[in-house]
Amino acid sequence: MKVSKDKVVSMHYTLKNDAGEVIDSSDGKETLDFLQGHGNIIPGLESALEGASKGDKMDVSVEPEEGYGLRMQDAIQEIPRTALQGIDEVTIGMQLQSQDQDGNPFVVTVTKQDDEKITVDANHPLAGETLHFSVSIEDVRDAEAEELSHGHVHSAGGHSH
Repeated sequence: MKVSKDKVVSMHYTLKNDAGEVIDSSDGKETLDFLQGHGNIIPGLESALEGASKGDKMDVSVEPEEGYGLRMQDAIQEIPRTALQGIDEVTIGMQLQSQDQDGNPFVVTVTKQDDEKITVDANHPLAGETLHFSVSIEDVRDAEAEELSHGHVHSAGGHSH
């Protein structure tokens, strides 16, 4: 069975940056299981896996435009320290939840601070990065009707979200 739309794919992966540093890996953990063709993983990796079969191993490089996007300068803002009411201590690297004008939540990361203001970055931490994946396809199966209707894989023990 080949990786194609509406198939459940189980894979192991190692993700590295351009410097060859491991950013993430499923090594020694559960496989990453996802529903192909439903945007459950980044577009560049999803399209590269199309047509692969159980047992296939491949190396895939994904450019920023097909990964987490380009870094956007307008996603970096300075906010007054007084805007963070109820937070006693702010540290560099701290992630905070914010929301857009429509009330949709998103995460920002604190990148700088001084006595008056805090700089936050709403870019994904991997935005602007070329991503290098080493992938092994462990299994490919037909999705169940409930998985298709929900648009994602359900765990072996049943429905869990």
